[in-house]
Amino acid sequence: RSGMPYRIGSGVDFHRLVAGRELWVGGVLIPHHKGALGHSDADVLLHAICDALLGSLGLGDIGTHFPDSDQAYKNIESKILLERAITLIRKENYSVVNIDCTVCLEAPKIKPYTDAMREIIAQIAGINKRDVSIKATTTEQMGFAGREEGLMAYATVLVRKSEA
Repeated sequence: RSGMPYRIGSGVDFHRLVAGRELWVGGVLIPHHKGALGHSDADVLLHAICDALLGSLGLGDIGTHFPDSDQAYKNIESKILLERAITLIRKENYSVVNIDCTVCLEAPKIKPYTDAMREIIAQIAGINKRDVSIKATTTEQMGFAGREEGLMAYATVLVRKSEA
């Protein structure tokens, strides 16, 4: 592994929205008539953060570590996947500095839930809530997100080599 004291990672995730599923975003259950379809709880935001963390150190992606072909991850809470990604970062002697995210969906509005999301993510990452940013945007009714067929999230993380 590189001896660089700081590393940046980016992640993106997409999930379809369907009836009959819960909508988990950032570790928070959001009331909505559709939910995200996936092998786990399909938390698009936490999945994007996991990919950003893993990518920051060249450790592959969420599918490499937590494959949807493995029944151990069926319906798993994505908060557990994030905890495991953080553990992998710490095993490499790095810690999280900050996390910046954008969630893209037409509905529902997630602003009322972003404070709770930031708290959950910060607690798992072992950082201050002020070091977690979550923004939301729409696609102005364009594309799959605009038609409410799905949602996506982008995440960027900065990690720092721990002092030994």
